[in-house]
Amino acid sequence: MSAAGPAPRTPADLFGAGETGLAAYRIVHETITGWGGCEERVGRSQIGFRRGRGFAWLWNPRQYLRSPAADVVLTFALDHELDSPRVKQAVRTSPRHVVHHVELRDPAVDLDAELLGWLREAYDRAD
Repeated sequence: MSAAGPAPRTPADLFGAGETGLAAYRIVHETITGWGGCEERVGRSQIGFRRGRGFAWLWNPRQYLRSPAADVVLTFALDHELDSPRVKQAVRTSPRHVVHHVELRDPAVDLDAELLGWLREAYDRAD
């Protein structure tokens, strides 16, 4: 075991008592399961979702930022950059890969049809 403690094994381990992170995970997990599912991996800092390749990640910004604006961030990969004020940051990591970060303050509200549509697009292109 390292000084930082053991790696998380479950979403509850990753987000701790942060109900916002767990609520976001439940919504994303149930939505993706309805589409046919994917592989999920809980890492030290994020939960990754993959079908052939990674397409989405939920992570706790408190692990990286001193004063985050949200308790959880949904990151997803598309082949184009979205022009939306909801996207906190978009980074082109290759000519056909743009990673988008969306802060979630209230997953029940923020994970709406628009955002789940972007997630579905990321899901479909990851196969």
